Amino acid sequence: MLLSLPTELGYSALFAILFVEYAGLPVPGETVLLGAGVLVGAGHLSLPLVLIFAIAAAILGDIAGYAVGKRGGRRLLLRPGWFVARRHRMLHGAEHFFGRYGGIAVFLSRWVPGARYLTALTAGAAEMDDRHFMVFNVAGAIAWVTMLVGLSAYFGAPAAASISLFGLLFAGFGAILAWGRAIFARRQYARVSAAVAATQDATA
Repeated sequence: MLLSLPTELGYSALFAILFVEYAGLPVPGETVLLGAGVLVGAGHLSLPLVLIFAIAAAILGDIAGYAVGKRGGRRLLLRPGWFVARRHRMLHGAEHFFGRYGGIAVFLSRWVPGARYLTALTAGAAEMDDRHFMVFNVAGAIAWVTMLVGLSAYFGAPAAASISLFGLLFAGFGAILAWGRAIFARRQYARVSAAVAATQDATA
């Protein structure tokens, strides 16, 4: 994709796509970043400039996604209307999760397709601590960009393809795990509710 563009536009396109992905839109940011790394290895793009543009886009995009989630996403989940009880449970679950695992989630989400553009939005809606978010946002951006660009620049297109495939497999495994956990939690909730109802009937 970037190979057919002028060098200056290549850096701008890299920045724009990564920023938009981290701000919350499902665009192929990882693919573009890996392609930029391959072009670095081939001598078509500058390694320092690719790192600077990509890291800045990843950090700023996550900040934008976090701000959108904090200002709009939370209000959307709390508004009256359909499925309000379910939306409240989702928000409380997100608050609990990001209160305990928010830092590692923000850091590791860089490597998971899908999670890359949802994590910052969810962290904002869950009102994760701003400074805590920023520390892991910056650390994750630097680690993710440096790793992907370095591997794809050194090993070329085969490495880039392998990284993309691994990311998709990891995302699929995570989705199955999350689905199973949600079913288990729902069954546990139903059992507890039934037990509480039975206790109330017995004492009535």
